Amino acid sequence: MILLLCSGSVFAQKAERKNIREGNNLYQNEKFTEAEIAYRKSLEVNPRSSEGTYNLGNALYKQKKFPEAAEQYQLIAGQAEKMVETPEGKARLAEIFHNAGNIGMQNKEYAKSVEAYKQSLRLNPKDDETRYNLALAQKLLQDQQNQQNEDQNQDQNEDKKEDQDKQDQQQQNQDQQQQQDDKKQDKTQEQQQQNEQMSKDNAQQMLDAFLQDEKDTQEKVKKAQAQQQQRRRTDKEW
Repeated sequence: MILLLCSGSVFAQKAERKNIREGNNLYQNEKFTEAEIAYRKSLEVNPRSSEGTYNLGNALYKQKKFPEAAEQYQLIAGQAEKMVETPEGKARLAEIFHNAGNIGMQNKEYAKSVEAYKQSLRLNPKDDETRYNLALAQKLLQDQQNQQNEDQNQDQNEDKKEDQDKQDQQQQNQDQQQQQDDKKQDKTQEQQQQNEQMSKDNAQQMLDAFLQDEKDTQEKVKKAQAQQQQRRRTDKEW
């Protein structure tokens, strides 16, 4: 049983190494798609292979499959404590952070790029290319932040203008409504005054009619009395 297990383990190691060597040859010949396939085969045999994961990340990076490459680099970065124990592992880790910074630049995630380049330089301070990329990422990050601030200020100004326009429109509507209310009130007051004047005129007309009737009645009475006195005088003369 032990012999069989050992034989299986040796066979797996040979298969892993064979696929990695094949992938490396394809990678050096810039056949990155074929190299990716070979590295994935090595990981099927040994999913924990740091070398297979690292090389797969590089093959994906060369094909501009940046999200997939970043995923592989993150797996390797999780083994950072172990990798920094050897010069080769330290150099690989520095390259991983360098490439991760480049991926961030492609996605305009400059803050992530700055941090990745700093990590790379901590591991390999003599890498001038990483130092240049760090300076560029810092500048682009500053420009991005300035643009975001300008956009934010512009949005705030537009919001203030929109609010002011709404307030002006509301005030205009209130003024128009007030004018309409004032006109209605003036019209109502005018109608009331007209009604009051008509009532006064009617009362005066009724009073005048009553006085006229009274006057006519008095004149009739006087006329009747005068006629009666005239008849009396005529009777006496007889």
